[in-house]
Amino acid sequence: MLNVPSQSFPTPSSQQRVTSGGRSKVPLKQGRSLMDWIRVTKSGKDLTGLKGRLSEVTEEELKKHNKKDDCWICIRGFVYNVSPYMEYHPGGEDELMRAAGSDGTDLFDQVHRWVNYESMLKECLVGRMAVKPIVPKDHRIDYCEEKRVLNGMLPEIQVTDKLATENPSSPSYDWFQTDSLVTIVIYTKQKAISLDSVIVDHQDGSFRAETIVKDCSYLIHLGLSHEVQEDFSVRVVENVGKVEIVLKKRENTSWKCLGHPLEKHNSFIPKKDAGLYFRKCKLISKEDITHDTKLFCLMLPPSTHLQVPIGLHVYLKLTITGTEIVKPYTPVSDSLLSKFKEPILPNNKCIYFLIKIYPAGLFTPEFDHLQIGDLVSVSSPEGNFKISKLQELEDLFLLAAGTGFTPMVKILNYALTNIPSLRKVKLMFFNKTEDDIIWRSQLEKLALKDERLEMLTLYLGRLFYPGWIRLSASTKW
Repeated sequence: MLNVPSQSFPTPSSQQRVTSGGRSKVPLKQGRSLMDWIRVTKSGKDLTGLKGRLSEVTEEELKKHNKKDDCWICIRGFVYNVSPYMEYHPGGEDELMRAAGSDGTDLFDQVHRWVNYESMLKECLVGRMAVKPIVPKDHRIDYCEEKRVLNGMLPEIQVTDKLATENPSSPSYDWFQTDSLVTIVIYTKQKAISLDSVIVDHQDGSFRAETIVKDCSYLIHLGLSHEVQEDFSVRVVENVGKVEIVLKKRENTSWKCLGHPLEKHNSFIPKKDAGLYFRKCKLISKEDITHDTKLFCLMLPPSTHLQVPIGLHVYLKLTITGTEIVKPYTPVSDSLLSKFKEPILPNNKCIYFLIKIYPAGLFTPEFDHLQIGDLVSVSSPEGNFKISKLQELEDLFLLAAGTGFTPMVKILNYALTNIPSLRKVKLMFFNKTEDDIIWRSQLEKLALKDERLEMLTLYLGRLFYPGWIRLSASTKW
């Protein structure tokens, strides 16, 4: 028997109302949208209360500003007067007051680390915290001095991050060369390394290779000593946890050194502390999927290697009326039936997104107005989902509503093709109307092709009105 939700769904005690990590939203007054806030920041008003003067803020001074009409918050060493922003905050005033007069960095990271607060609050900047960092003894080494036993191995003292120096399993790297190639080898000392654990970007004279090792990030970040071509290859030897990145020299000359270190080079830190890194991707196609949902295809730069693991998401960033707006989205496959299609471009060079366009929204209308060839900033993958959780499943139940179906797309394909023990996959898919069902025909074809997949698609002719619930005629359960 199907239980129909009541008018008061979800119930007050439901976890859909009691949100985890403080990610609740509150109704905002009219004229208090994000776009309205952007207009306020452009109005020329003094939002700091200091008439444009920046200050060094002591801990004692910060603690004094802990009221709604006088609220300062520190985020990553910078202090902001968030009182003018109170009425515009989607989480409500009480949420901001949790960090009033204190360092709110950890709270901010728990709730919405992806938000570009520097851009949104730049007119509210009071100044820096008056805390002098402890400067360690200077161990900098000239990377071009040939004082190494190996061709490119860094001395142990060069690992600047505390975690890297204290953890005996911290990764290391070496490099070697031929007349035409340079190979960088990363020794992760872990066996659970795959191609999607490695992210490589070479842009603006900077070579950046990030390797995800369990819940930590190992970073090589160099200004290369010589020019290389745009394309390169990445190879992973899983049984020994070795990563090889092969660069092509522009000129067949011998390199005396690999390059000079840039920010956070040779660091090994928790992934949550690594920060977001963006690269510019080109919009190459967009296709209508439903009346308000489109499939967007973004192409990675030729000098980037990035594969988004199943269950993880990325952040898309656009500059709207002078303010950077960032939103999280889960990449999808180009099709549920993609194995029957010839890809236009190699799959590892394209990222697909199913995005619902909200006419009154701020981000999605701007995204929809992008022209083919326009650039979009895309972050490195984020999230905590582990594909290993699926490996030995016998039955998999998936529950989705609307564009909440997007995280299920890759999981669904992976489960049906890569889990030998799998007996059944059951998908319950809620939508407002039949026309809102994403990839409905593809889902039906997939269910006919693989008898392990059973689907229940429900749609509401009128939201939460019991008499209007319907099941699609082709649905089985």
